Amino acid sequence: MSAPSIAGPTTTERVAGRRVSGRRQRPSVGRVLLLTATGLVLAYLVFPVFVVVPLSFSSARYLQFPPPGWSLQWYQNYLSREAWTSATWLSVQIGLATAVLATVLGTAAALGLVRGRFRGREALNAFIVSPLIVPGIIVAIGIYFFYARIQIIGSPLALALAHTALAIPFVVINVSATLEGFDEKLEWAAMNLGANRWQTFRLVTLPIIRPGVFAGALFAFITSFDELIVALFVSGSGAVTLPRRMWESLRQEIDPTIAAVSTVLIAASVLVLAGAEVLRIRGERLRTGRVPDEAAARGAVE
Repeated sequence: MSAPSIAGPTTTERVAGRRVSGRRQRPSVGRVLLLTATGLVLAYLVFPVFVVVPLSFSSARYLQFPPPGWSLQWYQNYLSREAWTSATWLSVQIGLATAVLATVLGTAAALGLVRGRFRGREALNAFIVSPLIVPGIIVAIGIYFFYARIQIIGSPLALALAHTALAIPFVVINVSATLEGFDEKLEWAAMNLGANRWQTFRLVTLPIIRPGVFAGALFAFITSFDELIVALFVSGSGAVTLPRRMWESLRQEIDPTIAAVSTVLIAASVLVLAGAEVLRIRGERLRTGRVPDEAAARGAVE
């Protein structure tokens, strides 16, 4: 007696299965409407880029869209005029100083807020991130009156300190998100092996949260580099940043140079966001435990 064979699906059954699966994969009307609405919103947000970038390569003497021809003259004008280059260099310097100050202070604040167990922690966290909620004009007015009293308006250092207050929330948010998924057993193991708190932080904690710290630093830099409202109030005549120079150019003269500068700022913002995304992905990999626990702990005492 032969063993019974297990028959596979017939051709009719396979065709019916394909039809059923095809029906399941067909998008619903709600999903199509959601994707359409999302595409329209994204197109609305990105539309200015598709106008500004071509204008920066225009051969016309004034802002004209579509451009009658193509030329690099406005980039040459931007790079050859001392008013533009000095403002750009000053913005870079202030941005770097802001990134350093905001990263140090924001990382320390994030450690205290995430690891601390004290009363008023939520209130303190809300106070630190309040510059993201409070209108910029209110912050600018407050900083202006304070700086006017101590007579430091127009100082690049004073502007960097003001930008630091605006940039710290971005560092706190990024570092706090990294610390939330951090395994504290690594620190306990390192201290059990003889490492002090500084060694534990430098050799165990910091290497794992480094992507979040760098991402916060990038956001702090771009926040300072793009900031205008506070700069209008406290930059004076001695600290004219690139955004303020762009504002003055729009008021006094209208030529495609402003489009070239705007394109440079767009490119810088895109690079910063791309770098922050790469660091976020790397931080996610580190938080999932791809760093050996024992090796990280022993690194603190070697």
